[in-house]
Amino acid sequence: MASRPSISTTSSSQSAATVLGSPSILTDYEPLEIIGNGSFGIIRKVRRKSDGVLLARKELNFERMTERDRKQIVAEVNILKELQHDNIVRYHDRFVDREHGILYILMEYCGGGDLSGIIKQSRKLKQPVPEDTIWAYLTQLLYALHYCHHPGVPLPVTSGAQGGDVAEGDWREGKQVILHRDLKPENVFLDANGSIKLGDFGLSKAISSSTFANTYVGTPYYMSPELINDSPYDTKSDIWALGCLLYELCAWNPPFHAAQTHQELAVHIRSGRYPPLPKQYSSTLVQVIKAMLTQAPHARPSAQMLMTHEKIVHSHKVLEAQKM
Repeated sequence: MASRPSISTTSSSQSAATVLGSPSILTDYEPLEIIGNGSFGIIRKVRRKSDGVLLARKELNFERMTERDRKQIVAEVNILKELQHDNIVRYHDRFVDREHGILYILMEYCGGGDLSGIIKQSRKLKQPVPEDTIWAYLTQLLYALHYCHHPGVPLPVTSGAQGGDVAEGDWREGKQVILHRDLKPENVFLDANGSIKLGDFGLSKAISSSTFANTYVGTPYYMSPELINDSPYDTKSDIWALGCLLYELCAWNPPFHAAQTHQELAVHIRSGRYPPLPKQYSSTLVQVIKAMLTQAPHARPSAQMLMTHEKIVHSHKVLEAQKM
């Protein structure tokens, strides 16, 4: 009889037979409806029996995964455990059920849907997403990306304090740079209060600050020119994807959506030409998106630079005032 594939969520040097986490991830939570489906399992809403708090539980069949898939899941869990930020979907716990071949990952539940839902609703109602809302989304996404891209560096917009976790001085000092690598509307969630939560770090990669990544992953329509050209890439590839996301919030389609094949898409991205944004959006927002969609990575603004933009500074102050 063939042995079951195993999974470990600590380090590659530890025995793969280790069962990690506690079965309380099953017994202490009331299973509710399924809220998502993926290649290897489901995401289920659950209620913590002790206090009624709602959480999301990934239930993944690792027996159906290749060795590469299992390593990717392990990498996601290890990255999630490190990330503690108000604008990143929070990791709570995990449990490997080797008997049934299931990996459970307990996460923060985001009851407000995701940005793809906001875009679909906006298109359906023919009501553009308000510009102030887009600036608020951008500001919160920059909080999250700054935390991932610039470990140990305080947010410039706050002179050392953002609020929440960062206000306590937690800037991931001494940690590695994390590339999200799959920034798109479906991976940006909203909590019940409408706050942004960056999620789905399944394709993320931790690198040293001086290193470039080489393996392509992510969503084709959001691929940066350096990815199209099979060149090394870094945090600026996430900035390109952020520009594509903002463009789609405004225009209801990604900037290079006219391409029908991968080859056409490559031509469009290399050309850097895309339809103009709807006229109701300000030249300031248009210029910020244009800067993110700059062909040369070194010429694109970093999350650190974008945080100093006057509109982001203003949006930050508004968000802080709303917390009071």
